[in-house]
Amino acid sequence: MPRERITESFTRAGLNLIQQALSIYDADLRLAVSNRPFQEMFGLPERLVSPGAGFEDTIRYLVESGEYGAVDDVDDFVRTRVEQARAFQPHYMERTRANGRTISVEGSPLPDGGWVTVYTDITPAKRQEALLRARSEELSDQLLSHAEELSRTNRQLEATIAQLQEAKAALGELEARTRTVTEMTPAHIAHVDADGYYTFTNRRLSSLLPGRQSDIVGRSFAEALGADTAAMLQPKLAAAADGTPTLTEFTDPSSGRRIRTAFTPDERGEGGVYLLSTDVTQETQARAALEQTHKREMAAQLTSGLAHDFANLLTIILGLQTQLEKMPLPDGAKDLTAATRLAVRRGGRLLDKIADMTGAREVRPAPVVIDDFLASFEPLARATLPGSVTLDLQNALSHKALMLDAGSVQDGLLNLVLNARDAMEGKGAITVSLRDVKGTWLEIRVTDTGPGFSDAALDSALNPFFTTKGQDGSGLGLTMVYDLVKLAGGTVQIGNTEGGAQVLLRLPLRPVTDETQPRLILLVDDVDEIRTQVREDLIGLGHRVLEAASAEEALALADLPGLDWVLSDIRLGAVDGVALLTDIAAHHPHLHLALMTSLPASDPLRMTGARRWPVLDKPVDPGALHALMTQEVAA
Repeated sequence: MPRERITESFTRAGLNLIQQALSIYDADLRLAVSNRPFQEMFGLPERLVSPGAGFEDTIRYLVESGEYGAVDDVDDFVRTRVEQARAFQPHYMERTRANGRTISVEGSPLPDGGWVTVYTDITPAKRQEALLRARSEELSDQLLSHAEELSRTNRQLEATIAQLQEAKAALGELEARTRTVTEMTPAHIAHVDADGYYTFTNRRLSSLLPGRQSDIVGRSFAEALGADTAAMLQPKLAAAADGTPTLTEFTDPSSGRRIRTAFTPDERGEGGVYLLSTDVTQETQARAALEQTHKREMAAQLTSGLAHDFANLLTIILGLQTQLEKMPLPDGAKDLTAATRLAVRRGGRLLDKIADMTGAREVRPAPVVIDDFLASFEPLARATLPGSVTLDLQNALSHKALMLDAGSVQDGLLNLVLNARDAMEGKGAITVSLRDVKGTWLEIRVTDTGPGFSDAALDSALNPFFTTKGQDGSGLGLTMVYDLVKLAGGTVQIGNTEGGAQVLLRLPLRPVTDETQPRLILLVDDVDEIRTQVREDLIGLGHRVLEAASAEEALALADLPGLDWVLSDIRLGAVDGVALLTDIAAHHPHLHLALMTSLPASDPLRMTGARRWPVLDKPVDPGALHALMTQEVAA
């Protein structure tokens, strides 16, 4: 803290310890300094004891609050006092206030203008003087001595009380500041006493664990967290209570959120434990996705060489079979060579699936309208089902759109629907339901009315090459679903219900914000192939696209209602993209505008456009498109 701030703090604290009220006004009749007794003596609001408060406003407030008793003409009274203040003279006076108390007022001018005034409550002294005058002949010297001693004691007591009040005020300010800081911290901070009851909380528990209460002071550990979560954490709490600091991570059973909690012993000798809990769900999701990526990379390294050699062997076998089939063979041999050829092809398909699993794969989330996603998924899924199998899609999400890799999710769901169809042997019902789990997870539940998973499948269904379909299955279907979900930072659970099998997918819930809502975009480019490529990228990001092949078409379409964006190439022929956007901006200032070009950064036309709008380099990357729109709209 600067020395001036320290000096100012000490000065103010010292003035507040003075029993008399004090005020200093400058030559412009503006308050420069006052102490707390000045505010308390006259009951002034904060605005009138803040530096810069006007003397006239203060006098008017005192008159209207009855400080001077009944005043016939308030304006005249205030004007007179202000005029006296402007022609200030040193003075000392005593006056009785409307509340019956007597104060002395002592004012002195300052060298540079303005004045300082000290107000002293002399009511006790006046009463004592009156009493002494009335009964002076009856009082002995001893009584007078005791009165003087009592007066001194009272003054000392008043000084002590003033000091305590100042210390209390400073402590209150510190406590308020500490409370504000802890409540702003994006974590739950709490203290549990030796008996397991909360004695402090920063009221952030409900933001970490939905469904819990925020004000939990006085509640037990189990009551505040819930029986299941408390039972899981009780050993950690007990260890910290015994003096061993502990850090742990756990998954909340009700919300699925991942929480990291530090248990720190209370070393003040009072027993109990301090708790610091943070939500690490997104960190855990990212960590799971990274771990899956590393696993895939390792699997790719291990299998690439083997797959290459295996493919060579299959090629050799296939070549030998071809030669054998050209030779005269005994009866039944051709059936064996045909079976060998089928086995080779099956091995080739298996290699393709292994390549798909271990090859490079990147999750590309984009805005997806859930109803549109289900509407496009339903005909694909129904096309694989016989008429004796029903498909029911249920959407219980409150969010209209989410950030998803729609292709990966669609592939995974189709795989699960096909598995369910095969398990039911072509007859039954399949249900796909979507719901929000505590604002943390998108839960996709696929159930069927088949026989359910066997015990062996429950143990091994997610392992590569495990299958219950015999020669008809590769054992990679559920493994691929697991891989897709883990790459997105999610989880997969399999189990049985009373009516059949169930697969539960949980993906990180990423609601589409205003910045990523699907938008209507006017795309302008005079090259059909480029326009097609950019249009497909925009549609892949969840947006709707109108196309124009010239500046004239673009100007006509720019008047359409509901348009959000115009993305134009710079070179359009007679009218360039910069001139086009300039015209559109003049008539439609609400539209978001951007350019795309293959011109170098030093090109004058590009530099002119870049001064006003974002410019994308061709070929345009979908990630750059998404980043451009979110950044531009957020700005």
